[in-house]
Amino acid sequence: MIDLEPQIAVDLWAARIPGFACIAEHHWLIVARPGTANRWEVWQTPGESEVSWGHLHCDLLRLTSGVGNGPGRMLHRWTGTDACELAQRIEEAPSNYPWIDTYRVFPGPNSNTFVQWALADIYKLGWRGIGRAYVRYCPVHSRE
Repeated sequence: MIDLEPQIAVDLWAARIPGFACIAEHHWLIVARPGTANRWEVWQTPGESEVSWGHLHCDLLRLTSGVGNGPGRMLHRWTGTDACELAQRIEEAPSNYPWIDTYRVFPGPNSNTFVQWALADIYKLGWRGIGRAYVRYCPVHSRE
């Protein structure tokens, strides 16, 4: 059987945060399709990129750029069915991410809250992903 789905990959990236929170990491997702790739993340300031919805940004920074305390690094890559499902969830986030208009460094919602929300149960961010647990403690599944 021929796979008619275009090849899609979703990558999870992280970089250390500068300043007092230098032990914490900022996470983001890259959705790659043949000929294109987009970086998706929540940022502390809304409307910082040409394509943004509240605190959610698409292509605010270069795909693999760090956030001020060293380079970014890829943590995981999904392909196949998992990547297709993740890509759809990420690309539909402007309509579905419940905390798009809210940002708090601690306990969240923040950049790591968004990434953990997008990944759902497929992957759990590590302890440096401060704000990841906000999804579990403040479960909201759709925007109100």
